[in-house]
Amino acid sequence: MNCCKCNKEINPLRVKALPETRVCANCSAFLYLIAALIFSIQIKGQDCKNSFSGKVYDLHDNSPLSGAAISIEGVYESFTDDNGFFTINNLCNQNYTFEISHPMCDPKVFDVDISKNKEKTFRLEHHTKELNEIILYGNSFEKKSKTIIENVISTETLQDFASETVGDALTSLSGVSSFNTGNTIVKPVINGLHSNRVEIINNGVRMEDQQWGVEHAPNIDINSLDKITLIKGAGALQYAGSALGGIIIGESAKVSLQDSLYGNTSIIGASNGRGSVLRSKLTRSQANGLYYTLNASIKRFGDYSAPNYVMRNTGTNEKGLSLKFGLNRVNYGFEFLYSFFNNEIGILRAAHVHTPQDQVRAINSDFPLFLGDFTYDIKAPYQDVKHQIARFKAFKKIDNIGEFSIQYDFQRNNRLEYDIRIGNDQFKPSTDLELDTHTLSIDLKSEIKERIKLKAGLIGRYQKNFPDPSTGVRRIIPDYKKYDFGIYAISDYRINERWLVESGIRFDHTSMNVYKFYRTSFWESRNYDQLFPELVVRQANFKTLINPEINYSNFSATFGAKNNSNNYTSFLNYSIASRAPNPSELFSEGLHHSAARIELGDIRFKSEVGHKFSYTLQRNEETFTISINPYYNLIKDFMILEPTSVQTSIRGTYQVWEYRQTNANLFGLDIDATIALSKKISYNHKSSIVKAYDRILKIPIINMPPVNTQNEIIYENRNFKNFKVKLTSNYVFRQNEYPDNNFEVFIATSQSFETVDISSPPDHYHLINFNSSIDLKNKNSKRLSLSLKINNLLNNSYRNYLNRMRYYSHELGRNIIIGLNYNF
Repeated sequence: MNCCKCNKEINPLRVKALPETRVCANCSAFLYLIAALIFSIQIKGQDCKNSFSGKVYDLHDNSPLSGAAISIEGVYESFTDDNGFFTINNLCNQNYTFEISHPMCDPKVFDVDISKNKEKTFRLEHHTKELNEIILYGNSFEKKSKTIIENVISTETLQDFASETVGDALTSLSGVSSFNTGNTIVKPVINGLHSNRVEIINNGVRMEDQQWGVEHAPNIDINSLDKITLIKGAGALQYAGSALGGIIIGESAKVSLQDSLYGNTSIIGASNGRGSVLRSKLTRSQANGLYYTLNASIKRFGDYSAPNYVMRNTGTNEKGLSLKFGLNRVNYGFEFLYSFFNNEIGILRAAHVHTPQDQVRAINSDFPLFLGDFTYDIKAPYQDVKHQIARFKAFKKIDNIGEFSIQYDFQRNNRLEYDIRIGNDQFKPSTDLELDTHTLSIDLKSEIKERIKLKAGLIGRYQKNFPDPSTGVRRIIPDYKKYDFGIYAISDYRINERWLVESGIRFDHTSMNVYKFYRTSFWESRNYDQLFPELVVRQANFKTLINPEINYSNFSATFGAKNNSNNYTSFLNYSIASRAPNPSELFSEGLHHSAARIELGDIRFKSEVGHKFSYTLQRNEETFTISINPYYNLIKDFMILEPTSVQTSIRGTYQVWEYRQTNANLFGLDIDATIALSKKISYNHKSSIVKAYDRILKIPIINMPPVNTQNEIIYENRNFKNFKVKLTSNYVFRQNEYPDNNFEVFIATSQSFETVDISSPPDHYHLINFNSSIDLKNKNSKRLSLSLKINNLLNNSYRNYLNRMRYYSHELGRNIIIGLNYNF
């Protein structure tokens, strides 16, 4: 019998089918194999119609990763598009192992059980192969406002100001000046506004540190920050609705999610004040998301010097410590922060005078009334301020909803102000203020649609102020409890590639429960006894105790647009900011010791309401950039503090400054420009002008920054040890628009009246500053850098209109600062 397929002779006993089929064993096996293959193809055609799709995001900032490869068992099946999206078709009902990889990312392997069409989101650790320094100082910070240009101070610039203050660093930005009390108490002034109208955010915490005082500097350790962002105006409503001037946001860098140990240590020495700064920062991070950061700094300076004399009792002793640890798993995490900052600041001895004659003589003299040799001692008058922050924040990202976060923070600010006292009270503070603040906030960041983003949140705050009566001195501000509640929502919509619009609204309610002792004579002189008899609790010993409960409701809003067109970007923004009066503006009544003046408030004040219009035009080219920012700010019920007279008591003779309300107009222009003259040489220009007028009295407003301009030439050679040298010219014009607040005092020795000229501004001045740095080699190839900075290179003698001590002394003379920084 022969096979019907191959015609071979076969044994009938080995036929694999019916006898009439006559197929040999080999052919039978082959037919079975063909049948099995056909059957398997039929099965696959029935069960392998599933699809698997997903999105791939950057683990840090949730941005889509385009070009990521998705493979199965080493075979590439798909790549993500510009939105990070991919799809793989024709998958069976089984478990698959996918590998997702992307340039500069560690690849990750995922097991997915496919039983139907499925979609999943993946996140990769991007930039893990970059240097730590790039991770630390790169684009790891989120923009705060989309329609107001943000001015940024980088880590490198902050290092240049390590021996100075946050206020000094901010003056490197256009539109920012400083309101000084001496050389170490520096308050930032943004477009002419300062103190309660400027909100400061320190690592997510809104600072509450008795900021109402003109000589109360921000209690922030500049060496604990890696970046400062300035927003001119109230555009970032998630932080506050009361920032008529602007918002200053200090941040430390985000920690990379990898196993690493890095940090830096700096030693800085300065000739003026003969002081030094030691600071160190250490960060430990792990790939599982855990991280720890420790930062510490010490700053010690003695008496500072003007070009021709030592300014007695102007030293400072500063200490800062912060600890941060947390967990970041991208989709969820937490962070705990604790910081402690202590600053002991001497107040110029010559600013505290005893008679009207001394007041006149001090203001008219070219030298302080009290001179002395250099010393590190800090004696009365001086401040001793301690500020503590404890913050806990947790977040959770929920797909298709957004990121929820909750934060609780506690602050304690203890301010001691020491006056010149004798006897048993000589070591006792004249002012002892303790301010406790508890804040709870809940926030949501969500992408409603591809082009629409939303931020919303609730804020609750409780604050208690306790001025200790054991000082034996009448307290300038009262005991009070303050309750704040706020709610906000901000949304931005990207219309197309060129246009983006942003709008937001915020409501704040403030309630204060106050206990205040007035001198009965003052209470009646203000006619308060007729206007507010219901506030009186009791009267005794020539004092009147009142207990007002005051409520303020404030609305704030912002609307803006951003346009990108070729090399131009323009920002247009309109914002409404509302600010309730601070207790100091309402109830001040007494001697403010470290300010060396008597301050008087008014309990009839209403909330300030500001309407600000700003426009910014930017041109960005490879060799030329320019930013032009005009603005107009109309403020209703503007609270202003101005001098009115002098008053003599057993403690001495002091100027009297009173608060009043008016309507104000502020308008100005800020300009920034950079020109690349060559590959290594560049030129920077900054200039600012602001004008402010009292619309009721038709006069200029006091303490407005004069016109100023800054020009600098920079040479930078990265190929030669990252060598950099910069020469800066600062020219400040004379302030020609100011109110006449002069007054007369009676001089007993001459039996005559003399004018106290506290209004006339000083002359213009011009400063030259020098700055250079170079990297040094070491065996471990780590970055060791040496810097040299000289402020007031020509040792010019000048007075600053915005320095409250200009009546009594000149500004700092030449200051040579040498720094050594080691990154490890």
